[in-house]
Amino acid sequence: MNTVKTVALAMAAAVTLATACSKSSGTAPSPTLTCSNLPNATTFLLANNAVCPQTMTVSRGTRVTFINNDSRDHEMASDPHPEHTDCPELNQVGHLTPGQQRDSGNLNTARRCGFHDHINDTNRALQGTITIQRVGELVDW
Repeated sequence: MNTVKTVALAMAAAVTLATACSKSSGTAPSPTLTCSNLPNATTFLLANNAVCPQTMTVSRGTRVTFINNDSRDHEMASDPHPEHTDCPELNQVGHLTPGQQRDSGNLNTARRCGFHDHINDTNRALQGTITIQRVGELVDW
């Protein structure tokens, strides 16, 4: 009986190990994700030390997603640097290692928000804006 339990435990361990090894760790950048094939209209991609798109318009209540498909860390934050007070909801994205992604908070107030990479705040390629508008409203800032 003891041998049966030992064999069963060994098989369970082998299955667990094989399953764990077959799953993606989520830390490697995706080679297939590019600026031209983003998963939806509320996604920003960090790649090649730049963000794309650099401008986006969303409806109030929307969350945006930042995906780090770069080979380096990024820390996305609201403008202005270093206060990060324009859109505090963007500060929820925070630090992203390669392969990570994170959503902002709900963007509930109609306004225009700037954002940047706090680690590399002078790199204009890592800066952008989000215009938050009421549904059906055209905002001309």
